[in-house]
Amino acid sequence: MSDGILKPEKDYSDVLEVEMPKIDELLTTDIQGAVERLLALEKQTRQSSDLASTEKLLVKIITIYKGIGDWKQMNEQVQLLSKKHGQLKQAITRMVQEVITFLDEAPDMETKVETIENIRTVTEGKIFVEVERARVTRTLAKIKEDRGDIDTAADLMCDLQVETYGSMDNREKTEFILEQVQLCVARGDFSQATVLSRKISTKYFDNPEVQDLRLRFYELMIQISLHDDKYLDVCKHYRAVYDTPSVKDDEFKWKDVLRSIVYFIILAPFDNEQSDLIHRIESDTRLQLLPMESELIKCFTIDELMRWPRIDEIYGVQLRKVAVFDVSSPNGEKRWADLRKRVIEHNIRVVAKYYTRIRTSRLKTLLDLSDQETETYLSDLVTQGTIYARINRPERIVTFDKPKDANDVLNEWSSNISSLLGLVETLSHLISKEEMISVKA
Repeated sequence: MSDGILKPEKDYSDVLEVEMPKIDELLTTDIQGAVERLLALEKQTRQSSDLASTEKLLVKIITIYKGIGDWKQMNEQVQLLSKKHGQLKQAITRMVQEVITFLDEAPDMETKVETIENIRTVTEGKIFVEVERARVTRTLAKIKEDRGDIDTAADLMCDLQVETYGSMDNREKTEFILEQVQLCVARGDFSQATVLSRKISTKYFDNPEVQDLRLRFYELMIQISLHDDKYLDVCKHYRAVYDTPSVKDDEFKWKDVLRSIVYFIILAPFDNEQSDLIHRIESDTRLQLLPMESELIKCFTIDELMRWPRIDEIYGVQLRKVAVFDVSSPNGEKRWADLRKRVIEHNIRVVAKYYTRIRTSRLKTLLDLSDQETETYLSDLVTQGTIYARINRPERIVTFDKPKDANDVLNEWSSNISSLLGLVETLSHLISKEEMISVKA
């Protein structure tokens, strides 16, 4: 098949200039005869590799059938013309592009769908029309989605590997992938949605011209992370939204986002990353404009006990009104339970920092828990490696002081001896200095 790059063996532009008026006149009386004359000319131009003339003829043929409303015959001609021996790739591309412009003029939705399916059949496996195939597939997927057939729409979109299309610009690629992710989320396939989302480089969102895509991307990432209860990831995604210029400049928007950032960072399990992030969030000067959230996050950043009944009493009514902890939602109830868990875990870490040994009766009083709950929470933190603790059940004592092995004891003794000898040497120098001063006097 010719690529249409070679110089035409013969230029038929003059021939078409003479023939086209005659064919237009014939169309008024004999449409089939006019089409046959066009097909005869198309064969000559195709065999001579005259791209410009071939494109003009292909477009003319399909336009005739579209003009008389015979969409079925138009689709058949598209099939036949694309399969002609030696058909020029650019001519096929031009014909397909022309048919795509007709889609909005289809007499009914069924005709539109049939035409799209015909285009997909013609373009299947042809790299030079991969972008056109992707665009009509996107239109078909939208039709399926509007009809409630989410699974089919998702299958259609996910079948496209748009990230490999060199002729498609970055914005359009990103829009395609975002639609793929959105459809996967809509049908509950969060694993596939996560895989697809990784095809998008977040560096692309640094471009201020794509803020709308940035917000759309992180909105989807928040939905995916919420499904898996990855609160720290949710917080990070909200921070990316918070750093978007269009959000920063809108007081109503940034306040709402900053509230969500606070809620999800305190819900995230404690680790080094969470600890670092919560302190950075607390240092945000804008947080002072949100008194309740500012006080709440401060409770988690200072080494002081916060009794859950007191937290519930002070913040419970207001927090249960926000969407994150909505009392009418199963997810809201779960997050409220997770918040209680984070408060208890914080208190255990504080106790472990100030006590080396404590009786379980005293510990459960500080934590406002029963014996069984106290042991469960304590065991969970020990298992996670957050704290060191050992429970002596017969004596009902919890030990937080980690025992030292022989090497640790020896190293500590050696360090103490070194410090002692250093002090003795300093003292000796001072005594010698005083003696010399006394002699001179």
